Amino acid sequence: MAVVAKKSSMIFFSDPADHYCHRVRIVLAEKGVAVDIQNVNPENLPQELSDMNPYNTLPTLVDRELVLYEPNVMMEYLDERFPHPPLLPVYPVSRAQNRLMMHRIQKDWCALVDIIMNPNTKETPANRARKELRESLLAIAPIFAEKPYFMSDEFTLVDCCVAPILWRLPAMGIELPKQGKPILQYAERLFARESFQESLSEIEKEMRE
Repeated sequence: MAVVAKKSSMIFFSDPADHYCHRVRIVLAEKGVAVDIQNVNPENLPQELSDMNPYNTLPTLVDRELVLYEPNVMMEYLDERFPHPPLLPVYPVSRAQNRLMMHRIQKDWCALVDIIMNPNTKETPANRARKELRESLLAIAPIFAEKPYFMSDEFTLVDCCVAPILWRLPAMGIELPKQGKPILQYAERLFARESFQESLSEIEKEMRE
């Protein structure tokens, strides 16, 4: 289940601090993919990246002649390319619901994480985003107690999107009160997974020390 950091036909250009890159690394680890992970400083992108990716952005996944530069597309590609274990439901309705949930996470939570984690964000908007994210999580805390994973009995791509956010809560200065216990218990289940531990960069490990 570990990410095998060796020379392979697949290369993943990753920002070791970025939560979008982290979600893809979780999928790579979950699938046990042999991948050459290239940790890249987003302030000093290599020339080869701009040659392949028209947006010159991270993350970027290269699999032979295929170049992908949108994290959710990468995740679904990896799930189809390496079907075991499956990280999306079999049935179309359930798959659509998962995709919609990933879209909502992006709109409702990731946008706030981006504001908070951006070092150029001023204090007032950062505090506003911090408060909004905390309240949004607490509003759905009971949902996390209903099933072992996010609205599912099985680990899915949705959990791969949520886990990097919850891992970064201390780094974002967000502490959940007692009513957030179901979220913290869910987070511990995710963090205990071998794939999650294998996905962590050195920078991400330091976030919790």
